[in-house]
Amino acid sequence: MAYRNFLPGSRATQLILVLGGFALGWAIYMRYALVEQSAIGLACRGMETTTCETRELVITLYGYSVFGIAAIVTALIQFIRPTVPMFIVSLMATSVGVVMYNNNLSALAAGLLLISFARPWRGARA
Repeated sequence: MAYRNFLPGSRATQLILVLGGFALGWAIYMRYALVEQSAIGLACRGMETTTCETRELVITLYGYSVFGIAAIVTALIQFIRPTVPMFIVSLMATSVGVVMYNNNLSALAAGLLLISFARPWRGARA
């Protein structure tokens, strides 16, 4: 049985674009509106709001390179066994990792995502 290469259909591509755009937008908002703003950091010193807790969580996750590690792990799983849901998760993790300062691992994950298009796909319809 011959397998075709991994290539999502039109509906899956639309879902990939929407969720990838959402992840990229969230990462840009977090970086430029909450993390890099010194006024927000000063305001969050004495307050415990949801925004301040989210900001602290993102900074802590960045410190442990969680975004980059999640991107590379999900991209490796996608590379080994390509599926559309894993591609979406990996794309979201990669886009968040690239924007949130985990560039090295996320760039490697982006390369693995590109290579995954050349992998045989069992879910393809003949």
